Amino acid sequence: MFEHPINGMMNSAMENLKEMVDVNTIVGEPVVSGDGTMVIPVSKVSFGLAAGGGEYSNKEIKPENANPFAGGVGAGVSVNPMAFLVVTKTDVKLIPVQGEEPYSRLIEAVPSMVNKVAALFKNNDSKTATASEESTEE
Repeated sequence: MFEHPINGMMNSAMENLKEMVDVNTIVGEPVVSGDGTMVIPVSKVSFGLAAGGGEYSNKEIKPENANPFAGGVGAGVSVNPMAFLVVTKTDVKLIPVQGEEPYSRLIEAVPSMVNKVAALFKNNDSKTATASEESTEE
């Protein structure tokens, strides 16, 4: 069966793209520090592929032969770092490379706000307990 020349060109381009882009391109190899903290790079990968061609006829070609073909294939890959996933013994954080979204800043601020509010209540409780102890001593 006759295979059109564009098939071979497309297959070759796709094989080359597969070699360039794999899972480790998107979620990189972790880097581990001495204290056990692990930093994992996360990237955005985009790629494009274009192919084109055409056949032209030639009166001198015998009918059993295919018409001559002219064509080309082009491909491109773009890898952009997006964030780093930082994993410690007690915490996991996603640190974006570019400007943070307001929502992510708000979500990251919630634990510290809860700790501050809890500390305020603890201080108020200890002050109330001290004041009641002083009033009972009188």
